[in-house]
Amino acid sequence: MDSMLLVKAAVMGIVEGLTEFLPISSTGHLILAGSLLGFDDAKAKVFDIAIQSGAIVAVIVVYWQRLVHTLGGLGSDARARRFALNVAIAFVPAVVLGLLFGKAVKEHLFTPVVVATTFIIGGLVILWAERRSVVARIDTVDDMRPLDALKVGLVQCFALVPGTSRSGATIIGGMLLGLSRRAATEFSFFLSIPTLIGAGLYSLWKERALLSTADLPVFLVGLLFSFVSAWLCVRWLLRYISTHTFTPFAWYRIAFGVIVIATAYTGLVDWRG
Repeated sequence: MDSMLLVKAAVMGIVEGLTEFLPISSTGHLILAGSLLGFDDAKAKVFDIAIQSGAIVAVIVVYWQRLVHTLGGLGSDARARRFALNVAIAFVPAVVLGLLFGKAVKEHLFTPVVVATTFIIGGLVILWAERRSVVARIDTVDDMRPLDALKVGLVQCFALVPGTSRSGATIIGGMLLGLSRRAATEFSFFLSIPTLIGAGLYSLWKERALLSTADLPVFLVGLLFSFVSAWLCVRWLLRYISTHTFTPFAWYRIAFGVIVIATAYTGLVDWRG
């Protein structure tokens, strides 16, 4: 096994874990990092999706007690059933649109310039959302109704476009729909579990012909580094949102997007690898 390939897998895992739950687009960062590292062939695209499972394990670890309580209470606890139903409802729209348009999106939109453009647009949306004075009517995820969950699920579909950010769409969209900052963030975490595990398993099954047992060390390294960095990021983000807005992430998105576009068009950086 090429040791440099394992180093690249570790770097990609760290990028995935640090960006998956922040409103800055993990997919966008993986596309850009893969371009710079020369880690962007067909197999690498499967790798990018598969290592999201490492980040999801981090969420499961952080919310282990809540998840166990929900699963154990499905037969007797109405609140647990409603919570599980809400996650399922929010999960469906992305599945349907992903199956319908996922292939076309990958073929035409997975490019550094598209990612940079959506970085900028997403940053402007976050700035606009943070300047709006929307009164939260839903303080916790347990207060959400099925209709609220469906709306968040529909908003998540914007993240099919790389660079948009799944977490950004669900958190900022949830806040605009009346969820408190913490409720929107936590529901985004919970919704990521079926969404990203489903995407990872589907990608591995669909592209199984590309893979072999020789690829296992690379995937394991990516999963490990994705898990560790995501675990640290989730714990930090929960503390951060108690006293801060998402405005700094908006400016980061805009600045990063401008840099990518400028360096791409001037030829300073070949983002295509």
